[in-house]
Amino acid sequence: MTFQEQILQGIPSLLPDPKPYDVAINHAPKRKEILSADETKLALKNALRYFEPKHHAELLPEFKKELEKYGRIYMYRFRPDYQIFARPISEYPGKCEQAKAIMLMIQNNLDYAVAQHPHELITYGGNGAVFQNWAQYLLTMKYLSEMTEEQTLTMYSGHPMGLFPSHKEAPRVVVTNGMVIPNYSKPDDWEKMNALGVSQYGQMTAGSYMYIGPQGIVHGTTITVLNGFRKIKKSPKGGLFITSGLGGMSGAQPKAGTIAGCVTVCAEVNPKITHIRHSQGWINEVIENIEDLVPRVKKALYNQEVVSIGYLGNIVDVWERFDQENIHIDLGSDQTSLHNPWAGGYYPVGISFDDANEMMANNPAKFKEEVQKTLRRHAKAINKHTIKGTYFFDYGNAFLLEASRAGADVFDTNKIDFKYNSYVQDIMGPMCFDYGFGPFRWVCASGKPEDLAKTDEIACTVLEEMMKNSPPEIKQQMADNIQWIKGAQENKLVVGSQARILYADAEGRIKIAEAFNQAIAKEEIGFIILGRDHHDVSGTDSPYRETSNIYDGSRFTADMAIQNVIGDSFRGATWVSIHNGGGVGWGEVINGGFGMVLDGSKEASRRLESMLFWDVNNGISRRNWARNEGAIFAIKRAMQTQPLLKVTIPTIVDEELFKIV
Repeated sequence: MTFQEQILQGIPSLLPDPKPYDVAINHAPKRKEILSADETKLALKNALRYFEPKHHAELLPEFKKELEKYGRIYMYRFRPDYQIFARPISEYPGKCEQAKAIMLMIQNNLDYAVAQHPHELITYGGNGAVFQNWAQYLLTMKYLSEMTEEQTLTMYSGHPMGLFPSHKEAPRVVVTNGMVIPNYSKPDDWEKMNALGVSQYGQMTAGSYMYIGPQGIVHGTTITVLNGFRKIKKSPKGGLFITSGLGGMSGAQPKAGTIAGCVTVCAEVNPKITHIRHSQGWINEVIENIEDLVPRVKKALYNQEVVSIGYLGNIVDVWERFDQENIHIDLGSDQTSLHNPWAGGYYPVGISFDDANEMMANNPAKFKEEVQKTLRRHAKAINKHTIKGTYFFDYGNAFLLEASRAGADVFDTNKIDFKYNSYVQDIMGPMCFDYGFGPFRWVCASGKPEDLAKTDEIACTVLEEMMKNSPPEIKQQMADNIQWIKGAQENKLVVGSQARILYADAEGRIKIAEAFNQAIAKEEIGFIILGRDHHDVSGTDSPYRETSNIYDGSRFTADMAIQNVIGDSFRGATWVSIHNGGGVGWGEVINGGFGMVLDGSKEASRRLESMLFWDVNNGISRRNWARNEGAIFAIKRAMQTQPLLKVTIPTIVDEELFKIV
């Protein structure tokens, strides 16, 4: 069968042969056993409902074995024979170009070069899933191939509930992931519901079909590193940045350090992912022995090299040894998947990777004990360096949160706040999000590198023209992004689809998107798929990351994220998504995203202007109401450009009044 015929077939009526377990692939760790006997039976019944009764007797023991061996039913047998990657949009079968674009983005998320655990349908973060099993993938692709512009596909945590009648202006797909009742949002609740096959952790852009590989975060990380050095008033050249994690999003860190111009050491315990990142050029060197790492870093600092080193080992060993050797660390952070600390997101020191995985599956209580012990050591070592002048920031991966739960010394003297700010509090919030700047991204649906080069050129021209009249408050943001886009090609950031990201405000996003749409109309480039990371101005309510610089007491509310997705859906988004979970953990954040297809039409121009304006200014208005100075400036500026925008501005209370009350 051809690729198109297999897509149209969906779940095959004849069972394919069982597939061997490919040991060369980076697989998800075994999940802990959490189901009772009755729940195990229910999980198997839930899995079998995708298949005709005549197949149940053959599939039941196979699915039972998967559940026992891996802790989940992935349905490996139904993994397609064709290669999964972002093909040119013209190669997808279908009746609707928007649906074809979504198929392209789904396959990009599962590309072996992009996905962390492709056979388990996990894109990044250890559990950021596109689907729970392969039946869901096959059925979703079939529905999309059949979809017309008068239908909307409804996705319940990876399960395609079905195609429903709608209309041309409606989103083609609406995605929800992990949207459970609040009192059932503890980590073990996720483990149980995911094992049952009724909910999943979509992370941010994994379950939203909008991941573009490590490039998706490398730009924001570059800005963070650059501004981290600016904060300590030091040039990146000859400076040292220490962090950990090379998996999905975290794999961007060494590349960002190189672009910023410093020495970067990024520790990772997983050999496969370390060597994958090295082969992809995201790290320059791999060192497997701490005795070799120490002199190599000293030499790099002495020669003021710009180099990224992947250390295959535990980050705690690096912090502790560098303290003993008196190697000064300028910037320090961590980007292991601590939203998922008990299932592969963070590994204990002093235990091999394989032994830790065995302990995780067979003795989860001991594994948790060792992880928390390691977190305490990790924090203790960081504290020693910060006394010497290291600037440490939490990278929004729940490091400080989980360290505090482990009893680590991470609280400020008031015993309420953490002693280290998050990078959003110090850098991204006040410098970017409050002014409306966030991770705007696009994918060339043609799959042509020349289309990407053309869009880079278009975006750069738009930004340079805008900068001529930019107010002083956003000059630096504009300059950083122009520098970024000019170096995008030479930095070889593409992994998977022909995609790009840059930080832009609402005006920039609208003008760049409109310029793309005009170029499509002139047939200078093919269709463009717009999106963004949820890690943005408006899409995410996350009290320890995206909204950590909200100080009016509302940072634990999620009105903004919900309003964002509702507003995007009727203003022209091609698809929308809302998730529980994300980079800081299940139950810790609500985040929403979108995708939008530009086809060169007047309708696309109307939609992009309406939707992108709302998508950013919803968040600015909330930050303005929280009395964030940059956001007050930004929303007043937005009202000057759009007469229909009327936003409530807060009055500022004189602090002196409280001295006399």
